[in-house]
Amino acid sequence: MVVKETQMSDQIPDNSKNSIKSFERALEDSKKTKYVLHLYVSGNTKRSTNAILNLRKLCDEYLKGRYELEVIDIYQQPSLARQDQILATPTLVKHLPLPIRKVIGDLSETERILIGLDIVKDQA
Repeated sequence: MVVKETQMSDQIPDNSKNSIKSFERALEDSKKTKYVLHLYVSGNTKRSTNAILNLRKLCDEYLKGRYELEVIDIYQQPSLARQDQILATPTLVKHLPLPIRKVIGDLSETERILIGLDIVKDQA
């Protein structure tokens, strides 16, 4: 009697192996992606302060070393608010990586923010 041993990789078709490798590569690249974020606030209000603190915490935890954040006061720079079509504050705009995404609120719900901005958690 002859018993043939097969490995799991022998059972996966070549095109599927390539797809898996492509997916893994894309996932790794997404963990290196730099994020460009603009947080629009309205003066020195409690909601603005909370949004800034929540966003900094989120960025330090999930985007450490790979984000650029600009906090914009709509009273000081109304033209930027018009340019980004800001209707309420606080509003976070993710400019890069594309697509552009917007999240309105104090940014206290971390999971929703990560999903809304397409941020991949770094598992390292």
